[in-house]
Amino acid sequence: MTEDLQDLIEERDVRAAAQWLADHAPHEIADELTRLRAVDSALAWRLLPKGRALEVFEELDSTQQQELLGGMRDHLFAELVENMDPDDRARLLGEAPAGFVQKVLAGLSPRERRMTAELLGYPAGSVGRVMSPEIISVHDTTTVGQALARLRARAEHAETIDLVAVVDASRAYRGTVALKQLVLADPDQAVIDIADDDHPIAHVDDEAEASARLLQEYNLTGLVIVDREDRVVGILTVDDALEIIEQADSEDIARQAGALPSAGHYFSSSVWQLAGLRVVWLFILIVAAALTVSVLQIFEDSLEEVTALALFIPLLVGTGGNVGAQAATAAVRALALGEVRPSDVLRVAWRECRVGLLLGMTLGIVALGIGSIVVDFPVATVVGISVVLICAWAATVGASMPLLARAIRIDPAVISAPMVTTLVDATGLIIYFLVAGAVLGL
Repeated sequence: MTEDLQDLIEERDVRAAAQWLADHAPHEIADELTRLRAVDSALAWRLLPKGRALEVFEELDSTQQQELLGGMRDHLFAELVENMDPDDRARLLGEAPAGFVQKVLAGLSPRERRMTAELLGYPAGSVGRVMSPEIISVHDTTTVGQALARLRARAEHAETIDLVAVVDASRAYRGTVALKQLVLADPDQAVIDIADDDHPIAHVDDEAEASARLLQEYNLTGLVIVDREDRVVGILTVDDALEIIEQADSEDIARQAGALPSAGHYFSSSVWQLAGLRVVWLFILIVAAALTVSVLQIFEDSLEEVTALALFIPLLVGTGGNVGAQAATAAVRALALGEVRPSDVLRVAWRECRVGLLLGMTLGIVALGIGSIVVDFPVATVVGISVVLICAWAATVGASMPLLARAIRIDPAVISAPMVTTLVDATGLIIYFLVAGAVLGL
């Protein structure tokens, strides 16, 4: 069985560790480095060839990058950050302490420092912060032959050559042309004649996630980025877009689970940091859960009169919470993909209400059967009817809350499944006892 990198490093088998590093992809190496102790990670890093070390470094999250750079000598530090892509460098510095940022910028060449400073000047979370300024552009008067010659001359320093921006004399955007179009076109033809002026673009101040999802929606390899004067300033490539979407989805998943999102790799966070990310929402939820206790106090007399009602509280609370969580997750996902908008809230609520009714009728029959076996038929009837109503209510609330949150500019994922579940628990009990009062005459 092949040993993993951690075993080889601990055994100080340098030759085998170097071979392991040569046989694995950069992202696999980056993942293994995260699992190692700091001293072992530094040893493994020294075994990487210079070019491969940069590829691995760019696969690490910003926290790991800072830790690794902090242990390097000045000349190695400067060489590594100089060779990074400007967008990757800006991502690193955007989350770093001020002293670290100054050290990095001071060690860069004037060209790289200028590009990095420009990216850092855009708002955090904007596509301008994560785009690459290394885009190839040609003037609209350029011929196809001249454009191909420019591609060959600039390809080494460009983020991608698959997409070329066409600009006028003031660098204002006129359209885009794909590499395939240039290769197939007449060399003497003007590029503006084959340029696509309907190709989607984004502005530097646009939200990074929205721009990434636009690229995904249109199945593009790149998205041209323009400034407020419509001048071409950069490009968002598909690999960067996928990273943005992955990060956004990870944040949504964390919030839906009732936790604050983690900024880095799981193993790069301490136990205290992980607990801190989770305790905030747990505190909010335990306070919100006090609503359930209050409801039980209000209907205490009903419970004393028909104690069998208490037997089914966990069943009703659990069912309602699960239905609400499902609806909330579906709504958050649909919002992220642009399938629904806040203005669709009534339509979505009505749709989910009917879904909840169908689920409730199915589960209500099961609950009625269980109730008839465990207790008498009247109480079982209360449970069955309550399941139907609670499911309809939970689905409606769960789907509506994320849309209403987006309408008032709150992240829909903040209206997480645990929050919906806690709310549905309290209101579901109210429905349960009101039904019991109506059916049993309490």
